[in-house]
Amino acid sequence: MISPAQHGPRSVPPVLAYDGDCGFCQASVDRIRGLAAPALEAVPWQFLPAESTAPHLGRLDREVLLLRGGTVLAGGADALARWLGTSPSAAYRMLSAVLRLPGVRGCARVAYRWVSRNRHRLPGATPACAVPPRGE
Repeated sequence: MISPAQHGPRSVPPVLAYDGDCGFCQASVDRIRGLAAPALEAVPWQFLPAESTAPHLGRLDREVLLLRGGTVLAGGADALARWLGTSPSAAYRMLSAVLRLPGVRGCARVAYRWVSRNRHRLPGATPACAVPPRGE
């Protein structure tokens, strides 16, 4: 029999990493948890091991990441769609599937980037929600 430790990185469940310092991000994750109850854990990236997050700090300031260990499985709208896909609710799994359709996926990515850039202006935002300009 193979022990779980022998399965390697794939045995580590993915986690949705988000900016725990951002009030808008925290409120959004809490709302989705309450409505859709995704099976995968969502954790502020600040609480994850540095070896998992350090290579991705530039992205983590701008988008949620679906991580397995230190490997990025998806980011932004794609990560949220995959997270929703783990919901026990058929309606949220359907929404996840729709968000991954080619035409819809592009629109979801554009909308996600707009929200990310403007999250400091949205309800629940705190000063920590401001996304640093590229290059910082």
